[in-house]
Amino acid sequence: MKSESSLSPRESTQGSFDNLDDKILGSLATALIGDALGAPTEQRSIQEIRTLFGGRVETFLEPPADSPYSKGRKAAQITDDSSQMLMLAQAFIDGNGDVTARAVADMVLTWSENTDYFPHFAGPSTRRAIDALRNGADPEIIGAEGRETTMGTSNGGAMRVAPAGLVYPGDIEGAVHAAAVTCRPSHFTNVGVSGAGAIAAAVAAALRDNASMTDVVRAAREGARLGAAIGGTQGRESAGASVASRMDLAVSIAMTSDDLDTAVSRIADTVGSGLHSAEAVPAALGCFVAAGGDPWWTVVAAANIGDDSDTVATMAGSIAGAYSGFARVPSDKIQQVLAANDLQIGGIAEGLTRIARSRVAQ
Repeated sequence: MKSESSLSPRESTQGSFDNLDDKILGSLATALIGDALGAPTEQRSIQEIRTLFGGRVETFLEPPADSPYSKGRKAAQITDDSSQMLMLAQAFIDGNGDVTARAVADMVLTWSENTDYFPHFAGPSTRRAIDALRNGADPEIIGAEGRETTMGTSNGGAMRVAPAGLVYPGDIEGAVHAAAVTCRPSHFTNVGVSGAGAIAAAVAAALRDNASMTDVVRAAREGARLGAAIGGTQGRESAGASVASRMDLAVSIAMTSDDLDTAVSRIADTVGSGLHSAEAVPAALGCFVAAGGDPWWTVVAAANIGDDSDTVATMAGSIAGAYSGFARVPSDKIQQVLAANDLQIGGIAEGLTRIARSRVAQ
C-alpha cells in the first residue's frame, strides 16, 4: 500500500542517529515510569486525584483498594501497558526487527498466563482476542472481526507499540506498517491501527538526533492517517472519532495553555483520556507537547490527566524518552521502577538498538 506521506522511505531516514542507544533506552525507561506513576490514578477524574492524593501525583504510590484494575499492586509496579510493551520489544528482537501476527498472538497469550496481569488488567479488545486465540482463532484476522464499535478501537494496540517505532528510526512508513502487524490479533480496525500508527511514528521520528517537536507531531499525524488507511482497508472500518483530528485539537490546547496543569485539564475536558484510541492517543501527544518533551514532566502530566492515565503516561513516556534520551530521565525514578518489578531493560534496549542501527546503515 502506498503511503500518504510526503517523504519517501529513503528521505524519511535522512539525518543523524548517533544517539540511538541513549534514545531507545530513554523511551523504554520513561514508558515504564509513566505506567507505574499512572497506576494509582487510573479511572479517576482530575479532581478525584487531587482530593484523594492531596494534590498532583509526583511520586510512586500504592494504588488504593478501590482501584478497578491496579488494586493489589505495590508502589512503582507496572501494569499491562508497559509489561506488554517489553514483551513486544522482545518479539521484535527475536524476529530480528520484524514480527508476524502469529508472534504477537503468542506474545499476548504468554502475557495472559501471568496472573499479576491477567485477567484483571485486560481491556475489552485484548480480553476478547485472548479468548478467541485460545480457541484457535486466526491471528491474522481476529482483530478485525466483530460489529461493536468498541471492539478493536480501544488503546491496547497503541499502548504496547513503541518498539515498532524503535526498530524503524526515522522511517514513518516502516514503523506504521510494523505497528499494523502488531494490531492484527486484537485491534485491526481503522481506529485501532490509527492510534498505534501515531505512537509508532512519533517514536520513530523522535529517534533522530536533531528531531524537533514539530517533527514528532507531524510524524504522529502522518502515522495516524496511514494507520487509519491500513486498518480501514485491510481490517475493519469502524465508526468513531478521528485520531488525527483529535490530535490536532490536543496539540492546539497544549500550545495555547498557560501552564501544564491548565493544559492537562483542558485536554481531559475537550479530548478525553479514556480507553478509546481517539482519546488516549491524542491525550498522550498533548501531554508530550505541553511538557515541552521533558520525560519526567510528560509522564507527570499524563499520570494526572485521569481516566486511562497509566496508558496515556506509557505512550507519552515512550515518545518523550525517545525525544530527550535516557540522560534526561530521572535516574532515581527508573531505579525505583526496575527494583519494584525486578526488571532489567538494558538487554532489551541493546537488542533494539542493534536492529535500529542496522536499518539506518542500509
